[in-house]
Amino acid sequence: MPVNEERGYEMGKNAIEDKVAVTIVAHPDDAEFACGGTVAKWAREGWRVVYIICTDGSGGGPEAGSLSREARAQVRQQVVKTREEEQRRAGDLLGVAEVIFLGHPDGQLQVTEEIQRQLVRLLRIYRPQRVIIPSPTFSWKHPLWVAHPDHLATGEAALRAIYPAAQNPWAFPSLENEGLHPHKVSEIYVMFAPESNHAVDISETFAAKEAALRAHKSQFGEEATEMIALMHEWDGTCGKRHGVRFAEEYFVIQNTLAG
Repeated sequence: MPVNEERGYEMGKNAIEDKVAVTIVAHPDDAEFACGGTVAKWAREGWRVVYIICTDGSGGGPEAGSLSREARAQVRQQVVKTREEEQRRAGDLLGVAEVIFLGHPDGQLQVTEEIQRQLVRLLRIYRPQRVIIPSPTFSWKHPLWVAHPDHLATGEAALRAIYPAAQNPWAFPSLENEGLHPHKVSEIYVMFAPESNHAVDISETFAAKEAALRAHKSQFGEEATEMIALMHEWDGTCGKRHGVRFAEEYFVIQNTLAG
């Protein structure tokens, strides 16, 4: 069972919370760079924000090419542990309530029935009004790293889980047997979509986003100088388009569809 899922299950069974938002990403640090300012803003506005990290993060960190197979396996295990710890620290800095790790191998994520069921289960447990997901399609106007196969697979799996599966009583009937009834997500915020129709002013939460990104020291170094500079450029350019200092852009889908 994923980290914290049991506690979330009890919450989902026994309470209906308003203002719940879920962020679904492929790797530790993805959310901090792409939507950290939005997450911090929502948390300050009273939203309960939950992170779902689909992979174990084992594809990032120390160079393993010169190591033996045994040593490489040990390094990978330590990387997974380190990245989970860093992700929790980063989430704390943004006001994230819970972080759930699904633990799929980094770099090998596929749009399987298994991951869709995992995501549907969590959506029915936490019952969010808003969900942030990566785009399932790549736009050539974006840098190549946006097209990481794990990002695209996460976006497709998340979108399938949101609609129709999470709100469809015929999907994954075993979840109904657990008492996890269909849930309709009202708003889907798509990151790095081919086009955007919504911007969030993150000028007041940009400093928190910076601090959270720096928590990922195993990936970006102690000061994360290069990534911070890229983030300034990216969010600053978005901000100029909308008349603010810093912004994050999305394509927001209003879910008006019945199950």
